[in-house]
Amino acid sequence: MELLIFLLSGIIGLLHLVIMGLEMFAPMEKQAKTFDMPHEFVVQKNAQIALKNMGIYNGSLGLMMLVSLFLFQGDIRLKVLLLLNLFVVIVGLYGGKTVTKSIYLIQALPAIITALLILLQLV
Repeated sequence: MELLIFLLSGIIGLLHLVIMGLEMFAPMEKQAKTFDMPHEFVVQKNAQIALKNMGIYNGSLGLMMLVSLFLFQGDIRLKVLLLLNLFVVIVGLYGGKTVTKSIYLIQALPAIITALLILLQLV
């Protein structure tokens, strides 16, 4: 089961790096479509600042998750991954509520499944 946990956590970490790339570097048209936002909003300077700021957080979360796979071992690694996956659950639930419902499926659900697998492994 640990291999599945590591695989899912790695995919979630990579996903957050992709999200960072979209938020920070994608063309505004792609940002508007991906995040289901009006193009008129996305082109505003403050919206771009906010998107890039969220990108930093998503990228940091993804990088921490990937690094944790190699930096820690045993139960410590599982506990760190549990914490990071719970962060993703919170971010995903909030994003699904406030941005677009697809975030529930893309971000929150995989993290919920992974967190549950980690809890089962730790018990």
